[in-house]
Amino acid sequence: MAALLLVFSYLLGSVSFSYFVSKGIKGVDIRKVGSGNAGATNISRILGLKFAVLVLFLDVLKGLIVVLLVSYLTTETWLVLLCGGAVIIGHNWPVFFSFKGGRGAATTLGVFLGIAPIPALTVFLLFIIIILLTRYVSLGSITGAIAIPIAMLFLHYPRDYFIFGLSVCLLLLWRHAPNIKRLIQGKESKLGEKVNIN
Repeated sequence: MAALLLVFSYLLGSVSFSYFVSKGIKGVDIRKVGSGNAGATNISRILGLKFAVLVLFLDVLKGLIVVLLVSYLTTETWLVLLCGGAVIIGHNWPVFFSFKGGRGAATTLGVFLGIAPIPALTVFLLFIIIILLTRYVSLGSITGAIAIPIAMLFLHYPRDYFIFGLSVCLLLLWRHAPNIKRLIQGKESKLGEKVNIN
């Protein structure tokens, strides 16, 4: 059963809602316009904020569904955490879309809402505050990534949860390396800046 749950988690993560929304609404491949990232932030540049919120919600939901489903089917913490990791990996490297996916921040939020809701909500609040203050979504995601293991440590979650949180933090920081570089250079796009693809 463990293998089946891991495969299911990865395959669900591989469903790119940003691709389907951009293709359905605008007839474009989100991976070939804007920043080229298959995520909600790039959707906001191409289609606007309301579609970005839709994609964000769906990406969060697939992470949450995996954790809730696996938690219902097993009491093994290690399997729940591995499946949480699998859905994030699927989002980042989707088998259905030539392994070119998003950064994984929203799906990560969904996973942590399932396994550690208080740290997840705390980190999400921090994410929103950073965006409101700076209009840099990437900075909010980077700050949130760093805050995940810190919040779990201070709230005394078990060691395996903290290790998982730290691992996901490092993955998110690695995936956001281009954004970090642009932030340092002052070239990162802000929320609300649209891209003309016509």
